[in-house]
Amino acid sequence: MNKTISSKKLLQTIIAGIEEKKGKNICSLDFKKIENAICKYFVICEGDSNTHVSAISNSVIDFTQKKAGVKVWKTTGFDNAEWVILDYADIMVHVFQPHIRSYYAIEELWADCTIKDYNL
Repeated sequence: MNKTISSKKLLQTIIAGIEEKKGKNICSLDFKKIENAICKYFVICEGDSNTHVSAISNSVIDFTQKKAGVKVWKTTGFDNAEWVILDYADIMVHVFQPHIRSYYAIEELWADCTIKDYNL
């Protein structure tokens, strides 16, 4: 059962889960000011291999469940682990291998989003 948690707190928990497994090039896109946006945030990061992408994704699932009491609503991409998406309704997490992230360049699709870089 999901408990009520703010999107901002969930975002922090997701970032911590990514950092736990050394996810790279982490950023978030803030959609809150965009009318009819599908969610409040996208979180995007990279893993070096299928194994790394899976480990990062599983870490996020683990962190959100254990530390925030929130279960992922839907997942996709674990079969080949080149691009895993974790759907938390308000937050969509995208864990890419670098070549797939570069190809789709989803950060560049929303020029009016605020992008926060977590690699500072």
